[in-house]
Amino acid sequence: METPSPTLSPPPWEVLVLVAHHLEPKTLAIASCVSKSWSSSMSSDHLWKPILAIHFPSLSTLPPPAVPYSRLFAIAHSAAKRRCQNPSKPNLLLSDLAFAISISTHNSHVIFTTTKTCDMLLVDPPGVFRFGVGCDGMAVSEGLEEVKIAWNVILKGWRGVFTMMDCKGKVGLLPGGEGWFSQELPAPGCCSNAVASAVVADLKLGMCGCKGSDDGKVKVNKVNVGILSVVDWRYVGVEDGLRYLQHFLLTYNGL
Repeated sequence: METPSPTLSPPPWEVLVLVAHHLEPKTLAIASCVSKSWSSSMSSDHLWKPILAIHFPSLSTLPPPAVPYSRLFAIAHSAAKRRCQNPSKPNLLLSDLAFAISISTHNSHVIFTTTKTCDMLLVDPPGVFRFGVGCDGMAVSEGLEEVKIAWNVILKGWRGVFTMMDCKGKVGLLPGGEGWFSQELPAPGCCSNAVASAVVADLKLGMCGCKGSDDGKVKVNKVNVGILSVVDWRYVGVEDGLRYLQHFLLTYNGL
């Protein structure tokens, strides 16, 4: 007949607390799931408050929270982990989009208009959401002119349209002249109509003289459009631009 093995008593809570001071946060969290007594020993505020002070010092200086320090550490750790994660791939492709751009004078005389799919445009420079749009605008007289700029992004199949820019401004209609227009873009999400984002729609145009024209006529010969970050005044990457646009072109269409 076999002799039954003696039942081992769990270590006293004083021992658990002493051991807990030498454990990493992840190990502590796992150990707290063993039993109620382990949870009580491994989740105490006096144990987790100094851990919080080491890893997230700004949170440790706040007034005593309404949640345990172990919970506050878990929340801060999850937020830090999400911040370090690489963003997911956008659900849009450049080939899904087309740009409709129109430039007209104050009296509605159209001097340039085009609609082109993005995969037909030159990404300038490579890797960023800035596109060169080849053009051959209508001839207009030289001088300072107020123009209206409209730039819309169209989802393939006309399943959605997002207005990037709809503004007015003055530009010098001279050979070699340039115009630069920008407009703040809304934040993606439920507050998009009330809150601005950290990016702007950017459009630059260039003028040239009309060949064989002796009456001071010029035309638009260069247009560049893009999304510019106001944080560092750099153009965002192609994927970042697509991620921004999908909030307006896909979410609202139930896609």
